[in-house]
Amino acid sequence: MTSPPAISARNLTLSLGDAGATVDVLRGIDLDVATGEVVALLGPSGSGKSSLMAVLTGLERAGGGSLSVAGADFASLGEDALARARRGRIGIVLQAFHLLPTMTALENVATPMELAGEADAQRRARAELEAVGLGHRLHHYPAQLSGGEQQRVAIARAIAPRPQLIFADEPTGNLDAATGHDIVDLLLARRAETGATLLVITHDPSLAERCGRVVTMADGLIASDTGAA
Repeated sequence: MTSPPAISARNLTLSLGDAGATVDVLRGIDLDVATGEVVALLGPSGSGKSSLMAVLTGLERAGGGSLSVAGADFASLGEDALARARRGRIGIVLQAFHLLPTMTALENVATPMELAGEADAQRRARAELEAVGLGHRLHHYPAQLSGGEQQRVAIARAIAPRPQLIFADEPTGNLDAATGHDIVDLLLARRAETGATLLVITHDPSLAERCGRVVTMADGLIASDTGAA
């Protein structure tokens, strides 16, 4: 039996701004992503990539259209229900890291898992931070970490719960080439271990080449899709 798609979007639209000056950011997106697929999302700045990811993760509400993510109807769920649907099932790495400044790196990674009832949250948090090269920075606060180190904490936090879907917005953007390559290796390895679906926004051609499918956006629409029938 064919499993349902991890993501199924139809005619997704999104407009930003007030009534006097709205901007159509997404102008009718149709997208299916199969369970376990690895998709690179490309396009120039302002093409709608980050807005699409925000809608797909439930962080932004679409203006219109239908959206199913991991079997949940994201278009109809309220904010609390969306948060419950994401918890433990969806890992998100944003360009703004959203680390809690009063928590150490270890606490930033472990706390979401503890809130979700994970029994071995501390152990897994420590292991993921070691995997991203931060075993020596476990007890440092975000203000004591560089931008690249904060990004690696955010990546560890996203993948530690072993989510069904991983969304990453420019995950190598603040990293040097060698560290970026290692992080991509880790993301792809974790995806392979768990069978997760991975959607990554990138301007890095070498990262796009390692993805099984490349979707390119322009002006709020999908301009090309190597996985399209």
